[in-house]
Amino acid sequence: MSERKLFAHELEARLDELLLLSLRQRSAEEPAALLEVLPRQMQERVLHWTGVAAQTSGDLGWLIASLAAEQAASLGPHVDDWARAGFDAHDRSGLAAARTAMNEFAAAHLGSASRLPDSVSFDAIEGRLSRFLHALEGRPLRLVSGPTAWTDSETLWLPERLDMATDVVGNRLIYKAMAALLWAQTRYGTFNIDPEPELELWPERGQALAWFALFEAMRLEACIGVELPGLAVEIAGLRGPWPADLAAAATNLARPAATVADSLACMAELRRVGAGETPNFPHIGALDPVAARRVRAARIVRETAVLRRALKVLRGTGPNGADANKPEYPPLAAESEPQAVDPQSELLSLPPPAQAAARSLMQDLGEIPPEALHPAGPGAWQAVDGVEPPKDASCTVQPDAFYDEWDYRRAAWRRDWCHLYEMKAPVGDAEWVDEVRTRHAHLIRSIRRRFEALRGEDKPQRRQFDGEEIDLDAQVEARADRLSGAEPSPRLFIHRRRVERSLAVMFMVDMSGSTKGWVNDAERESLVLLCEAIEALGDRYAIYGFSGWTRTHCDIYPVKRFTDRYDVATRSRIAGIEARDYTRMGVAVRHLSSLLMRQNPRHKLLVTLSDGRPDDFSDEYRSRYGIEDTRHALLEAREKGIRSYCVTIDRHGADYLPQLYGPAHYSVIDDAKKLPRKIAEIYRKLTA
Repeated sequence: MSERKLFAHELEARLDELLLLSLRQRSAEEPAALLEVLPRQMQERVLHWTGVAAQTSGDLGWLIASLAAEQAASLGPHVDDWARAGFDAHDRSGLAAARTAMNEFAAAHLGSASRLPDSVSFDAIEGRLSRFLHALEGRPLRLVSGPTAWTDSETLWLPERLDMATDVVGNRLIYKAMAALLWAQTRYGTFNIDPEPELELWPERGQALAWFALFEAMRLEACIGVELPGLAVEIAGLRGPWPADLAAAATNLARPAATVADSLACMAELRRVGAGETPNFPHIGALDPVAARRVRAARIVRETAVLRRALKVLRGTGPNGADANKPEYPPLAAESEPQAVDPQSELLSLPPPAQAAARSLMQDLGEIPPEALHPAGPGAWQAVDGVEPPKDASCTVQPDAFYDEWDYRRAAWRRDWCHLYEMKAPVGDAEWVDEVRTRHAHLIRSIRRRFEALRGEDKPQRRQFDGEEIDLDAQVEARADRLSGAEPSPRLFIHRRRVERSLAVMFMVDMSGSTKGWVNDAERESLVLLCEAIEALGDRYAIYGFSGWTRTHCDIYPVKRFTDRYDVATRSRIAGIEARDYTRMGVAVRHLSSLLMRQNPRHKLLVTLSDGRPDDFSDEYRSRYGIEDTRHALLEAREKGIRSYCVTIDRHGADYLPQLYGPAHYSVIDDAKKLPRKIAEIYRKLTA
């Protein structure tokens, strides 16, 4: 017998428990009444996804519950994918984007009958909008369809279909207004200032980004009105009047001198008095300032390089220095220090590609000082409130890679969730390594002898037609066969075949703050002994440290790459390994596995040296979430043919390591002082 449906008052209680609605002064009466009519199985699915969303954001949980109450009956079996579409959009661009993505998903699965007959598709409008934006920008912009409208300053994403207006003309105008506002974000400096200090003060990032997009739309419409008054009139007629309670902000942001700093000031004032739901205007898209600033900075560096090369060609040099027939140009900055370029005087003499780069740079750099766009230096991420960020001059502006992360609660990926940086490994005192080698000289000699014997082993192949030795067992059997009258076997020899080791090993070293002190010393001593021993074998090996600080700054430290020699520089980097921050392990496994897969040897091994379970600043990752993400990363490595093994000094490691590595793929060492002696023996057994 199927379970009965939950009544409205039961659903209210469940939603209040999941979302803490009584503390937020919200009532679940309306969504509970709508959910009451659904089958029990669907009610439980909605409550499940509400709870999953609430662990990310209370507002996202409320949004899931509210929209599911209206749409779940029509979605049927698609409700899981519907929820995941909202999660992906929220991770990427915030709450407003999640709402848009879920509404679009629902519309796509309700069938063509639910769409307005005068809706407009992206494919129908793409060509016209591309020419329109090219005329505005002076350079081609890439247009693609996506779940919501946003831009990274080079590519504009627009919805796949619009049916917000009652006719084709209205929907085409919404597309045009969306595209114009996205273009204006780059043209009028939305990404000139980092908004993170203000965004971090808001309880919900999605809500903060939605208000930021709204205030910027007010300012950008005023900017458009100065240069393109006809377009501004069209946009104003589309959106109608601004809300009365935002009239003061609209007036302030309509000033000709208003900048993005004024939009952030309006956000700060709204936060002080209390922000409610963001008014919904069809033409205002989402904002992702982190992605936009990253792409914009990269474009400035790229176009500056194009312009620099063009100016060098124009300057020309002969065998004896500058050509006297060439015009004099001011000296350019060093290649390693890209600077803002003022191309006004030389613009007409440049070739077309350099002219396009120069115009783009003039537009990008016209309103802000050059130093604000310097493409290198610290500050690529924002720390958590109340916690001092790690100070490291080797930090770069743009992450080296973005990695997905597995969320077991959603049973889905969080796309491009982790930002990985390859940092410069710190250098220590090479004399420390010499001292370790002297102190453990006897142990190193013993390990090397065992490893050299392992390297020199030949595999005997018995019962061969010819070989270097006589197979006594085969000879005895042949003698017995002759005496019994049977035909003896001619396979009477042993051939020794040289065993060629085809192995690449990646050592992944935990550099989290918990390794500070004697654990860190034990790790470094273990690596010294390992390197001394592996050099006798000739195996290919690399050593990378890993640490990090939240998902936005996952650090990898190359101590020894596969191509590096075990020389003084490598020994200095081993000596420089030190405790850093946290242990977000899944992204490190994925990155180092990808480096390991580039190696040619047949066998690949990933060995982790750690003192504890996956951990990060947030409570979310240090729970089951981190273990499941790391387990998934190790399963991905196994599918690629990479064997994994973990050596830990966490006495509680047996509680979670079987789930991560399997029952026979880890070793728990109860005393860090034993680690240097144990690690070489573990390696010998793994690679024998």
